[in-house]
Amino acid sequence: MSTRLRLWLERGESGYYLRDAESGEPVRWSDPRVRVVPVAGVSYRVEALPDASFDPGRRLALVPEPDNEHDPNAVAVWNGDRSLQAGYVPRDVAPELAGDEQAVSLWRVDGGLRVLIVPRDTWVGAPR
Repeated sequence: MSTRLRLWLERGESGYYLRDAESGEPVRWSDPRVRVVPVAGVSYRVEALPDASFDPGRRLALVPEPDNEHDPNAVAVWNGDRSLQAGYVPRDVAPELAGDEQAVSLWRVDGGLRVLIVPRDTWVGAPR
């Protein structure tokens, strides 16, 4: 059995659910192998969130901001080409990140966004 996490994204009504590609079992958002977090600060960037680059299933960029005057552990959430910022990884999660994780938009909810954060070597299959 492989130790590398392999995930399928499965379409839901407003976003994607996770499924273990090896076992076929659903992966809950509370699974310790993954982090699903709400993007913080989206209310300050309301013009960015509706952009298609944040649609569920799209790859995102996590950008550390060590010079951030409010929080040196801040990690910004940008679209894949880093032209629009949606907000930040929540303050309580950001210090726990290694800095090389990958992120995928999972779910739009009430003017917000839920993001999947997984280790760099995780295989995340195309939405199906």
